[in-house]
Amino acid sequence: MRSVIVYESMYGNTRHIAEEIARGLGTADADTDTTVVVAAHDVTAEQVAAADLLVMGAPTHVHGLPRPSTRTGAVEKAQDLVLEPDATEAGVRELTDTLPDGAGRAAAAFDTRVNIAPLLSGRASKAIGRALHHKGYRLLADPESFLVNPETHLLDGELDRARAWGATLARSFTDRVARSSARS
Repeated sequence: MRSVIVYESMYGNTRHIAEEIARGLGTADADTDTTVVVAAHDVTAEQVAAADLLVMGAPTHVHGLPRPSTRTGAVEKAQDLVLEPDATEAGVRELTDTLPDGAGRAAAAFDTRVNIAPLLSGRASKAIGRALHHKGYRLLADPESFLVNPETHLLDGELDRARAWGATLARSFTDRVARSSARS
């Protein structure tokens, strides 16, 4: 399985979640399985096209996906927080507009958001999931949120939960391939 995990991150939380999802995906066969974790502004069309599984994630900003104005606002809010390199570059929102047809390939969506009711915070993962579905990808799981506190630090246990979610995605992908092979 060739997996590409594409993320957008302002303070590092979404990147850390992406890295743990990659660990959870693991590699069953080092000769054929690869997992690449790449920032949205650095991913190439070739990487996306070659992926058997595309996982995309972003922080939740103002009830949805980050946009230029909310990225600027996050930079202004940062104060003592360390910003990711190129935090204000184009991100997942812009990338979803340019994705090639998924042709039924597997995908998953995640976000990071403040630990309050989703009705109040919104969920970027829902928008990512809709965009992936619209582009012809098949979601292996419901969009997932990983939580931060009001100071934008990941809650305890969220990295472990991300790793477990990655393992669940790997099992779902394997099951999907097995079902497809059985039908052939």
